[in-house]
Amino acid sequence: MRHDDEARAIVRLVAPGAEVHAGEIFGLLGQNGAGKTTTILMLLGLTEPTSGQARVMGLDPTRGPLSVKRRVGYMPDSVGFYGDMTGRQNLRYTARLNRIERDLAEATMDEVLDQVGLTSRADDPVETYSRGMLQRLGIADALIKDPDVLILDEPTASIDPIGVIEILDLLRGLVRERGMTVLLSSHLLDQVQVVCDRVGIFAHGRLIGVGTVAELATTFGDGAAHLEATFAGGAPDPAPALREVPGVESATLDPVTDVWRLDVRPATESASAREAIMAVAAGRKLRLTSLRELEPSLEDIYRTAVAGMTRGFAVEEVGA
Repeated sequence: MRHDDEARAIVRLVAPGAEVHAGEIFGLLGQNGAGKTTTILMLLGLTEPTSGQARVMGLDPTRGPLSVKRRVGYMPDSVGFYGDMTGRQNLRYTARLNRIERDLAEATMDEVLDQVGLTSRADDPVETYSRGMLQRLGIADALIKDPDVLILDEPTASIDPIGVIEILDLLRGLVRERGMTVLLSSHLLDQVQVVCDRVGIFAHGRLIGVGTVAELATTFGDGAAHLEATFAGGAPDPAPALREVPGVESATLDPVTDVWRLDVRPATESASAREAIMAVAAGRKLRLTSLRELEPSLEDIYRTAVAGMTRGFAVEEVGA
């Protein structure tokens, strides 16, 4: 690992390459039972690894769990509060447990309640809160000690679509406004793709891939770029011309949407293929109305990665 990478690494899992950097949202992606929660518990010093190492802010959670907990905010997958107490009272109780001075705690409570959008309900009993409100209160609870790292286990589970959007927007705001590092686990692939800067894929207790969605697509994808093209009605059949474009491996029409799906191989030829398609369309008066490259689907990437591991393909385990 280069020295500049060492400076940026906030959380290290096992070995260089499996790192969470300062100021990013990093997603631990995997099915239930894949090892996400166990990894989080090891990072917090709540359980010991059978092998390997982890570092949080340069600290060893096994040797100094209290030092880690002082700098890390944590929200478990099942958030628990005292229902007969208000949101503010629950936060005040957490502040006392963390030995935060009273005046500072009160000011911090006002700040975090505002950040999570609960100021108007802060003095209502928690038993009246919706699931989404409880999740937001859980984030406020994790923020009360002003942590450097925020770790969230399934933060959007069982929340309605509007609540999910609010939680994801909140996480982006925390990174943008506070420069915070967020590590979240989830099995909801679409949400991870929307909010996370980078992703670690877990399968069968192993971290088998780390990177941006584009990087993971290169590692686990089929080596092709995928384009969509549409043509105005009444134009000549574009299929023969499209299939003659260098790099276009196949061109198929969706009869329902009238959208052409083009597979370009290798993926690195995507830009030149798009230019060639536009030139061919103009030269043959095909009346091209749109042409775009499809972003790789994290769902497809995950499925390919896990299937490759299951079948014993050459998937390199991170940190091996």
